[in-house]
Amino acid sequence: MDDTLKRLLAAENAAGELVAKAQADSDHKVQTALQEARQQEDRFQARVPEIRASFLEKSDQRANQTVAEMERRFQETLSQLRDAAEAHEEAAVDAAFSHLLGDNEKDRP
Repeated sequence: MDDTLKRLLAAENAAGELVAKAQADSDHKVQTALQEARQQEDRFQARVPEIRASFLEKSDQRANQTVAEMERRFQETLSQLRDAAEAHEEAAVDAAFSHLLGDNEKDRP
């Protein structure tokens, strides 16, 4: 009976040691993970200015592209309006002279 109790106590002690070791390993892994997370966060925080500068540079490029595209469209529209004005200029001048010279009276009822 004493041998059985001794073996049970030894098994209990061994199991306790295993549980303590597993707990210590778990705590160590948690601490390691926390430390790695802090290091990752520190690296990220250190890169924030670089990321921000890159974002601002890309935004500036897109804004410049948009302005250039709007300028190109404005020039196209302006050119079309000038062409239309030149195309109708002679007809407008003729109509104005006709009106001033009284040629329009024949059009009146």
